[in-house]
Amino acid sequence: MPDTCCCHGHCCGLDATRLHLVFQRLNPFTCLYRLADGQGEGGGMGTITVPASIPSPEADGHKLRKAFQGWGTDEKAIIDILGHRTAAQRSAIAAAYASLYGESLLDRLHSELSGDFRNAVMLWATDPAERDAKLVNKALKRKGERHLWVIIEVACASSPDHLIAVRQAYCSLFASSIEEDVAHKITPTEPLGQVMLLDIIIIGIGIGSSSSNLSFLQLLMRLLTSYRYPEDHVAVELAKHEAAQLFDAVQKKQLHHDEVIRVLSTRNKSQLKETFEQYNEGYGRRIEEDIEGADRSQFASMLKAAIWCIASPEKHFAEVVRRSVVGLGTDEDSLTRAVVSRAEIDMKKVKEEYKKRYNTTLIYDVVDDTSGDYMRFLLTLIGPADP
Repeated sequence: MPDTCCCHGHCCGLDATRLHLVFQRLNPFTCLYRLADGQGEGGGMGTITVPASIPSPEADGHKLRKAFQGWGTDEKAIIDILGHRTAAQRSAIAAAYASLYGESLLDRLHSELSGDFRNAVMLWATDPAERDAKLVNKALKRKGERHLWVIIEVACASSPDHLIAVRQAYCSLFASSIEEDVAHKITPTEPLGQVMLLDIIIIGIGIGSSSSNLSFLQLLMRLLTSYRYPEDHVAVELAKHEAAQLFDAVQKKQLHHDEVIRVLSTRNKSQLKETFEQYNEGYGRRIEEDIEGADRSQFASMLKAAIWCIASPEKHFAEVVRRSVVGLGTDEDSLTRAVVSRAEIDMKKVKEEYKKRYNTTLIYDVVDDTSGDYMRFLLTLIGPADP
């Protein structure tokens, strides 16, 4: 965080009502915007606002071209245009820009911008499936639990169709499948080739025994290759039965059991939410609490992340944001990923969960830990504070 706060005293220490006024200062034309209709997969819980009268992709392309020309780049114009368009609209703008000027919009953004602001805008301007494919590929080249979270997020916090699109985009971008690369990056050259996933990463973060490694590999592979039934369908008796199976596995500290992996990787999300609710009602505790109490391994941590991403992704992404801003320095990559990937899906829920769990607002922490155009762009995607 800079010695002098980037908000110049406008935000720090303000309550939610006054923070709402800060957004009016950041964008005095807020009244000209409205929430985008039917954003993403979150049933209207996204925070992206679009103009009341949306310009044509060609008009937006012309404005972006103008922002790139002359002495310096007009970052505000880039934020005002791209930060207030849905994924479909951004795709149309990119196509129109390429047709009008014979160059890639992403390439031009990369050459005009820099730092964390560039990274955030580039991720936002990229097709969501391609974006997630690139995030997975980048994560596989790094070590640490927070990078493994990326794979869990893509596998579990996505709709079935989006996960398929990510896998297809990955093949097109990297000439291999996600499964191949996950297996390759994490395989200890075993003679039988059984432990194929994340060996380099697993060794780097110290996940337990070889059997634990194999279970982690199985979990990731099944989550990545699963196509869950996309509609709401719940069998209550089955949920009770599988809640009992999960409880038995947790109590016996057998989190790696095949049945645990099978249930989490095959059932539709509505069914799993009912199973977790039956667990809570039947045993008086939430399953993730029992997992934390029974096992402190990396496998247990990833299992908890998978459960949250499946049933309550807002809990997981609130934690991602919190970890990115707490302590020395800011993890801008994680902060950017959380905001960019959830802005069109369920950022309203993430903000609510963040406030409830940490007794502060996500907006306050973003303002406190970021600055300049990077801060302004994130705040545009996060949306105004609730009054």
